[in-house]
Amino acid sequence: RQFIDNPGECRFLQSIKTFAASALFQGTLIFAKRHNFEDLMEVFIRRLRNYAGDSWPSEVSRIVTGRPVHFAGASPDPVLATERYNEALSRFGFPEIHYVYEPVAAAFYFAQNLKQDATVLVADFGGGTTDYSLIRFETVAGKLIATPIGHSGVGVAGDHFDYRMIDNIVAPQIGKGSHFKSFDKILEVPSNYYSSFGRWNQLSIFKTTREFEDLKKLVRTSLEPEKLEIFIDLIDHDEGYPLYQAVSATKMALSTSEEAPFDFAPLGRGGHRSIKRSDFEGWIAEDLARIEGALDDVLEKTETKPADIDKVFLTGGTSFVPAVRRIFTERFERDRIESGGELLSIAHGLALIGERDDISQWTVQ
Repeated sequence: RQFIDNPGECRFLQSIKTFAASALFQGTLIFAKRHNFEDLMEVFIRRLRNYAGDSWPSEVSRIVTGRPVHFAGASPDPVLATERYNEALSRFGFPEIHYVYEPVAAAFYFAQNLKQDATVLVADFGGGTTDYSLIRFETVAGKLIATPIGHSGVGVAGDHFDYRMIDNIVAPQIGKGSHFKSFDKILEVPSNYYSSFGRWNQLSIFKTTREFEDLKKLVRTSLEPEKLEIFIDLIDHDEGYPLYQAVSATKMALSTSEEAPFDFAPLGRGGHRSIKRSDFEGWIAEDLARIEGALDDVLEKTETKPADIDKVFLTGGTSFVPAVRRIFTERFERDRIESGGELLSIAHGLALIGERDDISQWTVQ
C-alpha cells in the first residue's frame, strides 16, 4: 500500500525468498544502505510481528519454518539457505528453530478433514518451486499417525509462468531481439537484461545493478533506441508492481477463459492485446514437463503407482492453471483430487506440526 501511494519513498522488493539459496546474491542497496538476505528476512519478520500486535505470543518456545523440497535458482545451495534462515531467525532469540518441507505442512492441514486412513500425495505450487510429498495417514487409538513415504520438487512454479508471459508479450516491445552497433559490427542486445526483467526477484533489484547502467549506455548505439528507452523508463519509474498486477490478472483470467486481455498501460498502445490460452500453454510447455517430471520422480523413488494413492491435494495458486491440473486428471480419477487453502494450508500445517511431540520426525536440516 505504501509503495502504491508513495512510490518514490520506498523500494518494492518481491520474491526475495528466491535469493535464499543463491550464493550470487550478496545483498542490495536500499537508500544507500546495503541489506543482505538475512537483513531482509529480519525486516520481514519484524514487520509481521508488528502487524500481529497482541496476537504475537509474549513467549515463543518453538518456531517451525517451512522450506521447499528443492530451492529455486539455477544452482541452489540448500545449506546456504538454511544458514541464512538460521542467522535471521536467531536474531529473535527463538529457543527452538525447526524446518519442515512445505508440502508436508500442507498434508497435515489436509489430513484434518480425512474421514479414513489414506495415502496422500500433496502438490504444493508456490511462486518459485513445485514440491511433492507422499504421506500415509492412519488413526490409531484416536490419534493421527503420519508416516512419510517420499518427497521431490523442482525450482519451477508460478513465477516461471509469469516469466514466460513477460518474455513473449512485453520483452519484444522493449528491445529483446533488437540490435546495436559495436564498431563495425551489428550485435543483438544481450538477452540477460530481459532475463532479469522477467523474474520478479531480479526485477526488484535491477535498478541498482551494473547491468542497468550498461543498458542505458546501449541506447545511443541501438538500432531501435525507442524500445530501449521504454525499457529504461519502466525501470526508472518502478513499474514492476503494475506489471505484476497485469500479468497476474491475465494468468488468472486464462484459468477460466480461452482468451483474456493483457493490459499494461506503461507500454502504450502495445500494452493492450488479447492472449489465447493455447499460446500461454505453448510458452510454459517446458515448465510443465519439469513439473510432471518431479511428480514422476516421487512416484518412481517410492515405487508408488497412481492407483495406490487415495487422495491428491493440490494447493497454491498455480494449481488453478488448467494445463497444470491436467497433469493430475490424466493420472488420477477426479474424485480423488482436491484443492484448497491456497493462502493458509502451509502455515496452518506448520502450526499443527509444531504442537506434536514427534516433531523431530518431520523436520529437515
